[in-house]
Amino acid sequence: MNNDRVREIEEKIADLKARWPAHSVPPSMWQQLEELEDELEKARKSEDTESERD
Repeated sequence: MNNDRVREIEEKIADLKARWPAHSVPPSMWQQLEELEDELEKARKSEDTESERD
């Protein structure tokens, strides 16, 4: 299940980066990227924890 969540977050990051302007990136986009990267890190750690239990 977490594998799907990781993939979903990675897709959101890729979409955001595809819309990323070459210059003058709005602060809201930086904030969104940071939030998604934090969420991705948590999802990956959760995935690792679940795989260790198996």
